[in-house]
Amino acid sequence: MTTRAALLILADGRFPAGGHAHSGGAEPAVKAGHIRDARDLADFCLGRLHTTGLTAAALAAAAARGLDPLALDEAADARTPSPALRTVARKLGRQLMRAARATWPSPELDALAAARPRGAHQPVVLGLTARAAGLGPEDVAHCAAYESVSGPATAVVRLLSLDPFEATAVLARLAPALDRVAEQAAAAARKGVGALPAASAPLLDITAEAHAAWPVRLFAS
Repeated sequence: MTTRAALLILADGRFPAGGHAHSGGAEPAVKAGHIRDARDLADFCLGRLHTTGLTAAALAAAAARGLDPLALDEAADARTPSPALRTVARKLGRQLMRAARATWPSPELDALAAARPRGAHQPVVLGLTARAAGLGPEDVAHCAAYESVSGPATAVVRLLSLDPFEATAVLARLAPALDRVAEQAAAAARKGVGALPAASAPLLDITAEAHAAWPVRLFAS
């Protein structure tokens, strides 16, 4: 049975899944001068939503539909060319797995944890978590799409001392685009692993590799 309360818990930034330590590429973008204000943040989030956000949402929706999580994990690897981002995705997946198994125990989560002890990709774990919580593909697609932009928005508040009201307004204005991306992701998931989008953001991949080598940084990614 689908429950809205479970969706709120899963999408809550206070859910202990480790996302607060990651900027989604915003930290190097701020340092490079690409994000200086709320308008730049909106552009950054929109680009991220239609690339990595769409891909993550489709993977999560496919996992929630019951597609093979190991096949999806391999598909996520193929869609993540940056070694640094693959490492991040698995770390986040491992952290989410811990929180999910404590919150919504599931044999499917247990099986994936056993098969991927170093962590499966976060969107795949997110999809199985949603499935365990009684949520559907469309629900988790919205959750993944929102995560792809809420993380950078929160990070930029800290990095630039941006007014949090402005950051929240950016997210609110993205709502129609979020809905469209979630619907597109859920539709792709109905067609199988081979039909999942592989939208890429090469600049995010490049800056992720550089960011991983920074000796001092505020965020893990």
